[in-house]
Amino acid sequence: MKKIFTFALCSLLALAIAGCDNMSKQDVGVLTGGTVGALVGSRFGKGSGQALGIALGAVGGALIGGAIGKNMDQTDQANVQRALENNRVGSTTTWHNPDTGNSYRVTPKKTYRSHGRYCREYLTQATINGKQQKMYGTACRQPDGSWKVVK
Repeated sequence: MKKIFTFALCSLLALAIAGCDNMSKQDVGVLTGGTVGALVGSRFGKGSGQALGIALGAVGGALIGGAIGKNMDQTDQANVQRALENNRVGSTTTWHNPDTGNSYRVTPKKTYRSHGRYCREYLTQATINGKQQKMYGTACRQPDGSWKVVK
């Protein structure tokens, strides 16, 4: 039952992300981080302890994802696009943004086809205001060649 609840919650969040074209990068980061955090939290505890793990994971992931999304500017987004388009699985692109002082590492983890589109799971590691943060995501190639975060 709990696995069904977790799956349903994560599916609803993923659908919300995919269906909102006018979302800010911070919004996408919050939802993506919250979804991943809930999944990680669901792996711990039993009964009410597992529910607490899901809740804490969702909140923690949302905070981290929101911070990464909020702090990425257009140059950072362009670097993510290039990494998703050009990097082999496991190959990392690293950059430092001199305007914000933040640094990022993006590593594609898996490539697959979904509904006729190429999609990539990836890991973003960011150092924002001196604090290291991680966020997992999935992006799919759009007809115009760009990559869109789907979860």
